[in-house]
Amino acid sequence: MGGGVNDVDHRFRTVVATVHRRLLDLPDASANIDANPVRIESCVRDVAPLCTDREVESIVRAVLRQLDGFGPLEPLLADPTITEVMVNGSGTVWIERRGRIESSGVVLDADAVRLVVDRIVTPLGLRLDRVVPSVDARLPDGSRVHIAIPPMAIDGPHVTIRRFSATVFPLHAFGPPSVVGVLERAVHDRLNVVVIGATGVGKTSLLNALAAHIMPNERVITIEDAAELRLPVGHVVRMEARPPNAEGVGEITLRALVRNALRMRPDRLVVGEVRGAEALEMIQALNTGHAGSLSTCHANGPHDALDRLVAMAMMSEARLPADLVRAQLHSALDLVVHLGRGSDGRRTVADIARLDGGGLHPVVESGRLVPGHDNG
Repeated sequence: MGGGVNDVDHRFRTVVATVHRRLLDLPDASANIDANPVRIESCVRDVAPLCTDREVESIVRAVLRQLDGFGPLEPLLADPTITEVMVNGSGTVWIERRGRIESSGVVLDADAVRLVVDRIVTPLGLRLDRVVPSVDARLPDGSRVHIAIPPMAIDGPHVTIRRFSATVFPLHAFGPPSVVGVLERAVHDRLNVVVIGATGVGKTSLLNALAAHIMPNERVITIEDAAELRLPVGHVVRMEARPPNAEGVGEITLRALVRNALRMRPDRLVVGEVRGAEALEMIQALNTGHAGSLSTCHANGPHDALDRLVAMAMMSEARLPADLVRAQLHSALDLVVHLGRGSDGRRTVADIARLDGGGLHPVVESGRLVPGHDNG
């Protein structure tokens, strides 16, 4: 496989793809090839008889990676610096690393994409077809995955994997000491806090960091669509929603989890993300004495967050008027923390606003403490 570096790399990928395709086309592929490197080596020597023994070994290892787990995505999922993996149908796989999107160098054809989708969906027993063209799920390592196929995704299938991070970031990773002091005091004073920001900005990471300051004797119940939180607290009860199975039964909604959590004697509730009618149950729970609770939602700023929470709560079957929902929200919520990214891609607390007297009052603006406010 001599020649220039680019030519060698191209030929290597071509041989790997060809061998992989031949193995998948074997009638007994599903039963035998995953643990049969001897068969793979034989196929490599048949496809590329001029390869050296070292080159054959490298190709066999590459093919095994494609046949195991999530195939060509496995090296990306094993890279701790990658926070998001994005498959946009056949073609280049994109990744997010240190807050920036870039090409991974991995290229998938349509068959490889379908194989990845099958390996994600089949073990979970989820339905994915033209009638139900999207699924949300959690991988064994805790990473979240969303899959969309035609007709929803015109050029699909599209797979987006948000990596699970076992790292718990300290609060000082999100802002200067003055801002950290505001956040620490909010937890200690048992304020009800909602963390807002864009998708992938690090809201869950900040929630973990805030929870590190909860007293160890408090009972915390977490409620999530897909379990991501790893709270560094001694007494934690974790609850997770579940979509309906292929037969359309077995669904567990966030609203049901909130209602159940209130019967489990929580000191604090932590709702990973509020994004629907469960907002009303959350607001009402905060108004029944569960001070010091934490949650997140997608919003562009504190004022937008309040509007979104009201709108989501009004989706409830209770059909409460907007004025009543807003009044309950202002009574329940104490602090809105807006998380953003700096020009260097690092996540940072951009704004903090406190609800007081029926309005929002800035405590931190553009990452700096507003004059006249201290950590208390």
